[in-house]
Amino acid sequence: MSAAVVFKALQEKLEAEAVVYRTVQKDMNKNINNKTQFQQQLQENQMVMKELEVVEEDGNVYKLVGPMLIKQDLVEAKANVGKRLEYITSEIKRIDSAYKSMEKKEREVQEEILKMQKQLQAMQQRAAGASA
Repeated sequence: MSAAVVFKALQEKLEAEAVVYRTVQKDMNKNINNKTQFQQQLQENQMVMKELEVVEEDGNVYKLVGPMLIKQDLVEAKANVGKRLEYITSEIKRIDSAYKSMEKKEREVQEEILKMQKQLQAMQQRAAGASA
């Protein structure tokens, strides 16, 4: 194979890896945004749980359903908020795990890009040295 063909193939592979790298970065940004939303929901639900803890046994608890406030049993309200807290916490853990694997993929792609760039530079230098 001629050097020009190898050079062109390497350039195309480099461009493909760059696309993969950008995609991974976009996914990581989406992941961060999702985690931020879940953390916000976690804080809100923790505040709700604290408020429910101070409500007396015979106190009234209302749930907003659309434009209406519906009376809800205190035990049921605590159970619902507790389940929501568990779900949100598990989602944050899942997002963290996914983010770590994305970071690993990003590093791998970045290393591959750097390796290809060095190969391209070496080929250009050899070509420049041969034509001089």
